[in-house]
Amino acid sequence: MLENLEKTLPRASYLDPRAHESEMTAIFRPGWVCAGRSEQLPDAGSYQALRLGNESLLLVRDEAGNLRGFYNVCRHRGAELVAMPDTAMRYGQFSRTVTCPYHAWSYRFDGSLRGAPHIAVEPGATALHPIAVDEWGGFVFVRLDDRRGEPLLQALGAGTDRIANYPLADLRIGHSIDYRVCANWKVILENYNECYHCGPIHPELCDLVPAFRQQGGNNLNWDDGVPHREGAMTFTATGTTQRDPFPGLSDNEKTHHKGELFYPNLMLSLAMDHVAAFYVWPETVAETRVRCDFLFHPTAMEQDNFDPLDAVTFWDLVNRQDWQICESVQRGMQNSVFEHGYYAPMEDYSLDLRRYVADCLNDAG
Repeated sequence: MLENLEKTLPRASYLDPRAHESEMTAIFRPGWVCAGRSEQLPDAGSYQALRLGNESLLLVRDEAGNLRGFYNVCRHRGAELVAMPDTAMRYGQFSRTVTCPYHAWSYRFDGSLRGAPHIAVEPGATALHPIAVDEWGGFVFVRLDDRRGEPLLQALGAGTDRIANYPLADLRIGHSIDYRVCANWKVILENYNECYHCGPIHPELCDLVPAFRQQGGNNLNWDDGVPHREGAMTFTATGTTQRDPFPGLSDNEKTHHKGELFYPNLMLSLAMDHVAAFYVWPETVAETRVRCDFLFHPTAMEQDNFDPLDAVTFWDLVNRQDWQICESVQRGMQNSVFEHGYYAPMEDYSLDLRRYVADCLNDAG
């Protein structure tokens, strides 16, 4: 029986720090990595500082309204422009310049050097090290290495068409939760990519979406969406909400759940009234940060009775169930007898992660 099943990635891919560093170089440096939502950088001088592996990055809204990306390091002596003593993401507002806290070298929002105390600065002098930035659906993406030369939309692929009716660019954050999961980033994505586990792990979710447990989550039609139980139409404990459906949805999308994974780190779960957006940032081979933004339509958020917690509370329950089992997987794989796992037939989407990782590593040589 098992010899007929596809094998997962090998043990080292989940446990070996050297394999993790190879993946960061081959996948997260040349890939378009989702950093969050554009709305969190609303004005000229608005910034976001974040870590991606060993790299410290800085996003800034310039005077023309464009997002700029730089390494978070002063060209003078290497100090961080925004202090990042840990991996927590930081948002803030620069006044007129990006000023280094060490010797007060200052940079314009386009990254060019504006001034250095007691030093004559020539026009076009040293600028901050840039990184590529692009946007889709209100999400911000960064790319550290453009060796692939792949435009963002091409990298995102056909998934953007499958969820084109959802007004992602118009949505706003109604709530956010940060998680730290003691598991390899691929364990989290593999778990997201299948519902074979939904019956044992998510009883509340399967009461809401019975198809998730039927036949081990086999034959789910993710292109058209997965139907809720009769009388339910969204991801809350009751399956109902006072929020209206997003404008522009098909009749099917008003009663079905959709999900998309955009490699390497953006997971989207879409209901008729809200979207749960997960950003997955690896820290070590066995630790991953996950932020979950809950996105709602502005018209719903303007209502006096707006309360996101019906969706947030339900999602937090489901998320913690996922993180708990992912951490158990990470611990279990440390047993000396573990060499690799297997993909069951209904785990075809998880198998795709194996192909994606292998292709990226091969491309990197």
